[in-house]
Amino acid sequence: MNPTPPPRHGRRRRFRTPLRGALVRPLRDRRLWIGVAVVAAVLVIGVVAFRRPLAQWLWPDTRIQQLLAQGERALAQGRLSAADGSGARESFEAALALDSDRGEAGDGLARTGLAALAQGKRALARGDVPGARNALTLAQALQVPRAQSDALALDLRRHEAARAGLDDLVTQARHAHDEGRLEGAPDSALPLYQRVLALAPNRLDALEGREDALSDLLQAAHAELARGDLAAAAAKVEAARGYDPGHVDLPASEAALNEAVQQRLRRFDTRLRQGRLAQADADLETLADLRPAYPEVARGSEQLAAAYAAEAARRAGDFQFDAADDALARARAWSPEAPGVRAAAQAIASAHQAQASQRQALSPAARAKKLRQLLARIETAEARQQWLTPPGESAYDALREAQSLAPRDARVREAAARLVPQTQSCFEDALRANRVRGAQSCLDAWQALSVRDAGLADARRRLAQRWIAVGSERLGAGDAAFASEAVRQARRLDSAAPELADFQARVRAAEGRDR
Repeated sequence: MNPTPPPRHGRRRRFRTPLRGALVRPLRDRRLWIGVAVVAAVLVIGVVAFRRPLAQWLWPDTRIQQLLAQGERALAQGRLSAADGSGARESFEAALALDSDRGEAGDGLARTGLAALAQGKRALARGDVPGARNALTLAQALQVPRAQSDALALDLRRHEAARAGLDDLVTQARHAHDEGRLEGAPDSALPLYQRVLALAPNRLDALEGREDALSDLLQAAHAELARGDLAAAAAKVEAARGYDPGHVDLPASEAALNEAVQQRLRRFDTRLRQGRLAQADADLETLADLRPAYPEVARGSEQLAAAYAAEAARRAGDFQFDAADDALARARAWSPEAPGVRAAAQAIASAHQAQASQRQALSPAARAKKLRQLLARIETAEARQQWLTPPGESAYDALREAQSLAPRDARVREAAARLVPQTQSCFEDALRANRVRGAQSCLDAWQALSVRDAGLADARRRLAQRWIAVGSERLGAGDAAFASEAVRQARRLDSAAPELADFQARVRAAEGRDR
């Protein structure tokens, strides 16, 4: 019997096995090496990135022990603190930062503070005051016992006092006091007492001496007030406040000074109303030096500038140009935007032109022709409502030139009488229509033509209020630029307008939001 033949697939597998193995083994080896390379790369990256955390995890005390040992060495060598971080304080603090529960680091800092105290005492014993002061500062920073640091601080002050010769300084201060030299020079009584008290704050004779000197200084301030010298009195009160803001006589002296300031303000107002500009100027200058932020000073500046501008225009009308220029300069110095300043400048320029035309040798016929031309210019400017502008062609300029050419001519007088009420009507019409810019031009013309008109003050006040009202309405519509102009114009016209402060605050808030 023949044996059963093996299956065909078995023969086929035996036949293909050598070829399959030859192909598969290299693929398996290649995948193996790729996997090994990936694992190795991950390990390398991990070691590089986490070597410090790993080291700290594997050896947690290594860095702390190094810092503690470094601190102990620095402490033993007396290097208690160093800018490069190698001092005992810096080493112990670094160790404490790594482990806040580490008792050795806190103990090291405490011992460093005590060593600083000892170092300060040794420095003071050998006369090294800066060294002692630095050591005391370190000991206090390390929170040594308060009693020990206070004791070293007291010894340090005593040492400095002894070196400074405080007894001699007190004697010099008394002599200066007796001679009436209280303040103002280094060898005066109060500066000398201050030097003593800086080194020995509780020295009784220096405290009493300073108290008496300050009382005398404030009495001198009251005498200056009685003489009307506010600047000198204010300087003495301010000096007394600097030496001892709690002096018993200081509140009464400050109250007396404030009352004197109010009296000077009232005197300024009186002199300004009386037209005594030079005296009012001197009063306001003193007040501006003493109380520059006072709203009364700002108001007075604009009022005085307006008065000077009116004076400049009047002087120019009389061809007194030096006086007119001086008055205009003072007006600009106090408030260049005050009412009437621009008009005064135009009045001076027109007066110069008028004087020049007067000097021209004109024949009667030429003079008559020139006058007719000027009257025609006045009528043309009136029709166009060009009261002040353009310069040289305005109704005001033409009128001033006509007045200089023929001041007694009936037609010139009629034109002058006609222009003032027309500028007033122009102002009222524009104001009723809320055309504030037009009303401003008409008011400037009115003021230039009649600088002493009693109705000007009320007109300025009403126009300021209208600027605020119109500006408020435009601000509500989002026109912050117009509102800002309204603030400037209202302040120029009437800085004391009751609605101005609130309106100005709203405009500033709106400008802040826009930015």
